[in-house]
Amino acid sequence: MKGDRVEIVVDAGDSTRTYEVVATRAGRRVEIAVRRGVVEVTEVTRSGTAVRTARFMANRVLALVEHPVPRADPQDAA
Repeated sequence: MKGDRVEIVVDAGDSTRTYEVVATRAGRRVEIAVRRGVVEVTEVTRSGTAVRTARFMANRVLALVEHPVPRADPQDAA
C-alpha cells in the first residue's frame, strides 16, 4: 500500500495554484514542517531519508490538506 498524499493550495497573485506531494512507493510517507515562515512538505523513506521536498512561503499558503491512506482495520481481516 502506498503512503500519504498532501495537497497545497497557494495564492499566486491573481489566481490560486494547487500542488500535490505523494508518497510514490510503499513504505514512504509525507511529512510537513513549518519553520521561519516556510512550509516544507517532504517525501521521506522508512529510514528517514528525504526523497524530495517542496517549499512554500507560509503567508502564500491558503490550504494544506492531508489525505492519509485508509488503514486496514484488524477486525476486518479476521
